[in-house]
Amino acid sequence: MFTTPIEANLLRGALDLERTAHGVLPHRLPAWARKQFPDENLAMVEAQPSGVRLAFRTAATTVELDVLPTRTAYLGAPPRPDGVYDLLVDGLLVARAGATGGNVRTVDLATQAAVTRPGPPGTVRFAELPAVAKDIEIWLPHTETTELIALRTDAPVEAAPDHGRRVWLHHGSSISHGSGAEGPTATWPALAATLGGLELINLGLAGNALLDPFVARAIRDIPADLISIKIGINLVNFDLMRLRGFAPAVHGFLDTIREGHPATPLLVVSPVLCPIHEDTPGPLAPDFDGTQLRFRALGDPADRSRLTLNVIRDELVRITTHRATDDPNLHYLDGRSLYGTPDFAEFPLPDLLHPDTAGHRRIGERFAELAFGDGGAFAVSGV
Repeated sequence: MFTTPIEANLLRGALDLERTAHGVLPHRLPAWARKQFPDENLAMVEAQPSGVRLAFRTAATTVELDVLPTRTAYLGAPPRPDGVYDLLVDGLLVARAGATGGNVRTVDLATQAAVTRPGPPGTVRFAELPAVAKDIEIWLPHTETTELIALRTDAPVEAAPDHGRRVWLHHGSSISHGSGAEGPTATWPALAATLGGLELINLGLAGNALLDPFVARAIRDIPADLISIKIGINLVNFDLMRLRGFAPAVHGFLDTIREGHPATPLLVVSPVLCPIHEDTPGPLAPDFDGTQLRFRALGDPADRSRLTLNVIRDELVRITTHRATDDPNLHYLDGRSLYGTPDFAEFPLPDLLHPDTAGHRRIGERFAELAFGDGGAFAVSGV
């Protein structure tokens, strides 16, 4: 077997690679930004490698990857399924596997306090692959922190070639991160990127699409051909700000991105339908019924001073319409065109907040159609 060092040239979708006692840990935000994190929850979700994949070319028939996962459990809630690794050969999903062992981080949703129980590394193994030169991608679990220890193959490995695809950088909340999807290539951004023939950088940060300035600066500095930002739901979840603060924060976020991407197609996406927050402000609270975790909104619908999804959508229309007079590459997409009332009837949100795999598929297909199709913000003719 050949052992290949895991370096940055074998990874896509990661912005930084941290050396650890076990191996390397991919990060989706740079080291300087991580120094400004306000809490451990953001540190956890940015290190969960949604959209991050190993990409290499080889004639190997067997591929082994030693990993140390850190899985997340929620105090009092049913166990979450273990993360999976998706194997693509020449762009097609051919296998899915898991890893044993790993650490378990148990989080109290009420207080966000967490305790980690250490565990051993495990191995992900893919065998009986075709004995010809091929492009391989191993998509890492989107909901587990994953330290990469060793890559072994029965033939030499080289970094995957550049296929000249446009780079799409997307930032959003837990749905963009992939919550509810059955695997890393089943998240809606991964599906949309495949349908659009794009290289994905996914900055979906579960619970943390909060207009943080360091995220805007990171987006500003990342080379990208297309940028989308999905704004709103987490601000309502946390009851983080009022309308007076929201509009300037959006302007500042967009201004910062434009410092590094003055003419890049930039798409602002409002929240998809979420009935519990359409006209009811946050904060959000977990709701256990003994078998399933659901969520409920605690705010007063009569309080017009607080943000709801409909208030945010109206304000994003106003902001983007105003800015687009001087920025023809700025676009707006109503999230309900991706997942709206008819979709909720067909694919309900199991926990009242996140779609399941079928819901992710609907959102990904709709986004590809509306953003990458003729007349869309990211259509080839518009670049």
